[in-house]
Amino acid sequence: MPTVEDIAREIVAREGGWSDRPGDPGGATQYGVTIETLRRLRLDLDGDRRVTEADLRRLTPQQAAAIFIRHYFQQPRLDELPQALQPSVFDMQVNAGPQAIRILQTMLTGMGHPCAADGIVGPRTIAAAHEAARTAPDHIVDAYGIARRNYYYALAEARPACRQFACRRDGGKGGWITRAESFIAPRYHLTDAEHRERTRSWH
Repeated sequence: MPTVEDIAREIVAREGGWSDRPGDPGGATQYGVTIETLRRLRLDLDGDRRVTEADLRRLTPQQAAAIFIRHYFQQPRLDELPQALQPSVFDMQVNAGPQAIRILQTMLTGMGHPCAADGIVGPRTIAAAHEAARTAPDHIVDAYGIARRNYYYALAEARPACRQFACRRDGGKGGWITRAESFIAPRYHLTDAEHRERTRSWH
């Protein structure tokens, strides 16, 4: 199994460097870290006693990985979830914040292991996740990845400005969809035709 450091480095690589695309809910980001996160953590990297876009541009991949491990993995208690689930939930936590946990909680409840969809990893969510991992060890990771993919499609459907992240200009799968599917077994990936049918009304 990959270490949390391995997973964090993969997330940083997946996020890429500087991004400030119109319509991106996160706004300006560097290696996946938003300016709001930097301000919340009070990381004044240039020493001018303010946290601005200039600080965000100075952020290194190593600093981004450390932020992810502490504030997106350890602090929200993802390390207490089943090990097999941790990479995908961690990746989604970086990408969507507490929505990652709400998706998990809704999925667990649907599998017969009820827990409140409050976006907080507490004792009930931890227990439900481990129960689900025991009863469906060959399916839980794919189930979560598919739930992520469905969330991205639903978000893009509801917010036209976000469709650029789920569907490329040429109609192929956008970054959000390929990101979710990187955690799903190939047999559950949508074909190009299925993706195009699902997004047909967007064009």
